[in-house]
Amino acid sequence: MKNNFRLFLLAISILTPILLITSGMRTALSPIFVNIEYKLPNFPPDTYGFTTEERFVWANYSIRYLLGEVSEEEFSTLQFPDGAPLFNEREISHMVDVRDLTLVMLAIWRILFAFFTIILFLGWKNNWLPELLRAIEYGAKITLAIIIGILIYVLVNFNQLFTLFHQIFFEGDSWLFYLSDTLIRLFPVKFWQDLFIYIGSFCILTSLILIIFGRLVYKKIEA
Repeated sequence: MKNNFRLFLLAISILTPILLITSGMRTALSPIFVNIEYKLPNFPPDTYGFTTEERFVWANYSIRYLLGEVSEEEFSTLQFPDGAPLFNEREISHMVDVRDLTLVMLAIWRILFAFFTIILFLGWKNNWLPELLRAIEYGAKITLAIIIGILIYVLVNFNQLFTLFHQIFFEGDSWLFYLSDTLIRLFPVKFWQDLFIYIGSFCILTSLILIIFGRLVYKKIEA
């Protein structure tokens, strides 16, 4: 029985980084992040003519599509004022792949969020909350190590990291576009670099909160 419980706590430690990282990704999929990003003074303007407001509108459409709130038919028929398609076939194909990946991530996030909510309640109810909080603390420490490593990689060679990420999750060169393509105009490299930094910062902050809060709680329980 003890060995099973230890394996359970180990699983909690391993799942904690996944919960924190997917939580950071979920919060990034919001109009707030995009709106702030576009208004940063060092964010590059679109040399092909999009205003900040237009960028926000079309970027929000793209995010809603990734979240499953906009149908593929509606997304693929979006047009410029002159009637030209907003996204070409290559861009739409890539967005289909990104949406599929996003929906999987969201499903994992929802399952883990519900799972951790339930086990925290059960831990409190059955008097093994201190052990559970320690396992989560270990998971938070693992998260810190992973994220700090990734952020160092971002600062040293973001382009290589960005390329590696796409090679892992997407086939071939389907994610490569011209600078004049809408997706690049809406989401230049600067956007993705800041996104990595945001998610990393979110994970670092939440990890530290979990570590500090967990220690305070289980010390109070054991006092």
